Amino acid sequence: MENLTPKQIVEKLDKYIIGQDDAKKSVAIALYNRYRRMQVPDKMQQEITPKNLLMIGPTGVGKTEIARRLAKVVKAPFVKVEATKFTEVGYVGRDVESMVRDLMDVAVTMEENEKYEEIRPEVRRKVDKKLVKLLVPGVKKEQKQENGMNDFMSMLSNMSQASNLGDMLNNNNNDTDEDPDENRDVTDDVRDKRLSIKEQLDKGLLEDHEVTITVQESRKVGPMNDQMANMGVDMSGMMDQLMPKKMISRTLPVKEAREVLIQEESAKRVDHDEIYQGAIDRTQNNGIIFIDEFDKITAGDKRNSGEVSREGVQRDILPIVEGSQVNTKYGAVRTDHILFIASGAFADSKPSDLIAELQGRFPIRVELQDLTEDDFIQILTKPDNALTKQYVALTKADGINLVFTKESIEEIAKVAFDLNNTNQNIGARRLSTVLEKILAEILYEGPDMQMGDITITREYVKEQVGKIVSDKDLSRYIL
Repeated sequence: MENLTPKQIVEKLDKYIIGQDDAKKSVAIALYNRYRRMQVPDKMQQEITPKNLLMIGPTGVGKTEIARRLAKVVKAPFVKVEATKFTEVGYVGRDVESMVRDLMDVAVTMEENEKYEEIRPEVRRKVDKKLVKLLVPGVKKEQKQENGMNDFMSMLSNMSQASNLGDMLNNNNNDTDEDPDENRDVTDDVRDKRLSIKEQLDKGLLEDHEVTITVQESRKVGPMNDQMANMGVDMSGMMDQLMPKKMISRTLPVKEAREVLIQEESAKRVDHDEIYQGAIDRTQNNGIIFIDEFDKITAGDKRNSGEVSREGVQRDILPIVEGSQVNTKYGAVRTDHILFIASGAFADSKPSDLIAELQGRFPIRVELQDLTEDDFIQILTKPDNALTKQYVALTKADGINLVFTKESIEEIAKVAFDLNNTNQNIGARRLSTVLEKILAEILYEGPDMQMGDITITREYVKEQVGKIVSDKDLSRYIL
């Protein structure tokens, strides 16, 4: 985890999230406490547990974005789950432990990508050599009649030497390491052409040229595999050991074929046991699980048949948050030091409606505020990924130079704010709805017309959405 102070973490979050300073400070402190924990003696480390957070606030005010950006800032494994997807043990639905398995999958992918990046230069050189051979194949040798008998004897020899059924089956399949020059003659003419092709490849002149490669078919995940994974059993890995590898041919542009081959070659060079162990360590010490709709599993004052199930889900989540061992297909994972961030609107319930034990496991409570009209103006312009900047970049692909005036930004913010007050409040998400309606004609006509410079003014905004906003019935359905 990158060592950033709480102030530095908040500064990075400020680039993407407007307002909600209390929430950003709280998550920054909770995250930095992980670094502090690693500085204390080992015996004390085990006693210091994460201070989990409960974010309270309406939809669209930044709860999910804060957690997601936090994970990106420190390069931590992160998953978002909905509490309503889980059911009490004995009911049909997702097992609460699946959130930890999902987090582990993310951590494995992160570890793999880092290891692959380390060996990429070396792997790319090997792959480029193979691409040259595929682009300029050797002269095919004439097949002799006795080859059939030789192949049969070779197969018998492989069967006798195979240590298990999987080896026996896989020995009869093409290997991804197969040399393209096997059973081919490399003449002087072929060598000369390859030198020329290699030079062009190095200069990037053949990136869009098509080449046919032979790769292992991607394994398909069936319902049974998914169910077994939820119990921590890697059914796919077991089947891979038994079933033969199926090879398929794919014709791709050179730039895509290179990435496919690099991925395959990298997977063969890394130590997967080391990756899995690194992923377990990363999950246990740096993992972040964001549980949304937490208020939906509170029973509140409602006495109905669903109350038992809701409280049951809370009791099933409790040991995961307290710290327990979860079996995954990569190994056992402890949840003691995973950071849990729960969120919910709590409009029809309150945090005290949660069972007492679970309340105690979320000691930090942060209430996020409703967004103001001024917040909307800043959201439209200030962040690195501001919506207006996104639309400017999108329309530039059609040769359009889109410009928003200051007055148009203020009008868009006012429209979104008013709509949230008169209809259901969906927070900053309302801005996307309004912008899509305002820019619909430009986005539709853009690819077929060279529009050049287009300036969005206050008058244009009113022209596009003014009538809809004034008609309450229309605004409910359209905006």
